[in-house]
Amino acid sequence: MNRATLSPPPPCVLTVAGSDSGGGAGIQADLKTFMMQGCYGLSAITALTAQNTAAVTGIHAPPPEFAAAQLDAVLADFPIRAAKTGMLFSAPIVCAVAEKLSGAAFPLVVDPVCVSQSGARLLEPEAVAAVRERLLPLAALVTPNLPEARELTGVEVGDPDTARQAARRILDMGSGAVLLKGGHGAASGDMVTDLLFFRDGRQVEIVRPRVATKNTHGTGCTLSAAIAANLALGHDLETSVGRARDYLHLCLRAAYDLGAGSGPPHHLAPYLRVRARLLVLDEMRRAARRMLRMDGLAALVPEVSMNLALAAPWPQAIGDVAAFAGRITRSRDGFIYIPAGPAFGASSHMAKVVLAAASVVPGVACAVNARYSERTLAALSRAGLTAAWFNRKDEPRDIKDREGSTLEWGTRKALLEHPDPASVDAVCDPGETGKEPMLRILGRDTDDVLSKIELILAAL
Repeated sequence: MNRATLSPPPPCVLTVAGSDSGGGAGIQADLKTFMMQGCYGLSAITALTAQNTAAVTGIHAPPPEFAAAQLDAVLADFPIRAAKTGMLFSAPIVCAVAEKLSGAAFPLVVDPVCVSQSGARLLEPEAVAAVRERLLPLAALVTPNLPEARELTGVEVGDPDTARQAARRILDMGSGAVLLKGGHGAASGDMVTDLLFFRDGRQVEIVRPRVATKNTHGTGCTLSAAIAANLALGHDLETSVGRARDYLHLCLRAAYDLGAGSGPPHHLAPYLRVRARLLVLDEMRRAARRMLRMDGLAALVPEVSMNLALAAPWPQAIGDVAAFAGRITRSRDGFIYIPAGPAFGASSHMAKVVLAAASVVPGVACAVNARYSERTLAALSRAGLTAAWFNRKDEPRDIKDREGSTLEWGTRKALLEHPDPASVDAVCDPGETGKEPMLRILGRDTDDVLSKIELILAAL
């Protein structure tokens, strides 16, 4: 068997950009991103920067001829499927890069980097005209943020009309499409809307939840690199932008809190999440063995059965939370049965509890439901555990009418109304007609949650 046929070489993607000594942006961010998309990264370095999370303290640009020599070397030897540009610094370097990329058979994504996250100028003022005149006509896509759009067009974007006006001016400069990034706009909003404009007048809104983090150093580099990589993989432009936006969103949710300034996105987050999902299932299997050995656990199993749920890192959906398929049941003679192993998405109810709790207390990743009774509540108190409450009678009608929304609403309400949400060990629900009362015990992991169960059993 020819191993080469089993593992064909990945698509080659080229970045033409500056080097970030802090590792969060520029060439370093691009190469990490290419690899995480399954591509092979090539580079031509247009500037060296001395920078960290707080400041750019120095810039050294090579002669334009050396930037051109790097491009000659990689273009002559590698089957490049897509490329992107980032920090180009000077007009002579812009022109040298444009000359070498003119006529290329692969799509080019232009990230018109003008100013660093810390406020340092990364494109000399006289180079802006060179970007407009020499580089944008080569671009399949230009990805300006709002300040960069103003720099290129003179238009202050503040509403849909000015956004369209700025995009049209960039399109008139020769670009195939424009992605106007919305991260700098409406900073207090819950959602971020990027606008993708095509030459034929079509406009696509790409909306994602805003990530509450200061660690955004290198987001523009990461997004444009991910778009280029997805184009190299054969996806169309709209699909590539959507996939890149999803990648960046996860990287921001997992962002490093490094340094005194704005830290970088976590470029390895998708890989770590896949690896962590396997570890979650292993942890759930160990928890099952522990539960089967617990004396008296059957007394805490509700009429509707019990389930234990554990989230993978950075959960966002039901499919990111594992539980036991088939639930945990009890026999008449007091034995516990776990009829099936753990699987992601196996319990939408418990997944919603974990996700809702984590949205208020980020450290929560695990939950188990248990029998609600006066005896159990008394044991909870004797064990020194803290409870928060919600009552289904208080549930707004519009939420009650949405299938499966009660647990999300109730869990969030109980935690948000408690004076110290992080101290809450259990969310209590006295039920209503047709709905069994329930305790839902919360914790950091299965060990934390099962230790709380053991405290309750000891106090019964």
